[in-house]
Amino acid sequence: MSDLLASDLITPDAGEPPLLGLASVSILKVAPLARFSFRARTASLKKAGTAFGVPLPVKPLTSETTAKRAALWMGPDEWTLLAPEEDLQAVITGIGSKLGNEPHALVDVSDRSEAVIVTGEKAAWLLNTGIFVDLSQETFPVGTVTRTLFHKAPVMIWRIGPDAFVVEAWGSFMDYVAGLLVQCAQELEAA
Repeated sequence: MSDLLASDLITPDAGEPPLLGLASVSILKVAPLARFSFRARTASLKKAGTAFGVPLPVKPLTSETTAKRAALWMGPDEWTLLAPEEDLQAVITGIGSKLGNEPHALVDVSDRSEAVIVTGEKAAWLLNTGIFVDLSQETFPVGTVTRTLFHKAPVMIWRIGPDAFVVEAWGSFMDYVAGLLVQCAQELEAA
């Protein structure tokens, strides 16, 4: 996984067995992360990015990363911020002290969502069994992020490598999402 974007941040959970490991595609649970929903006005973005250690992207569907942090554009005034689990309090303190009384919202959503890494030459094909978004590298290059539906479950898709995606869903939906991914991949392998 050395070619992955933010490879030091997005890693498989060593305590969990792979959900699926086939020659053409694998599905692995992501190790726990500190996740934040951040909302602010444009005037506060530079300060927030400086405090977080990653510039907040302003171009739709994009992300900015360092080895240990990622900022994902979710909407005109909304970002998902990812950091190592042990950095949770440092992120809250850093952004809070940098922005002070400027209007913003920083909410810890670490326990709300779970994520899997889908990798392999058939990763985009597998995701397209339930997502109606063109995931070709020309249209959805590395670093692109979007919210969409996987079958009927709301998910966030982030391309972290040429053949690698992070699929994030609320914890209550992840068994459904992961189960359908595994089922569709097994059907692919059997065909």
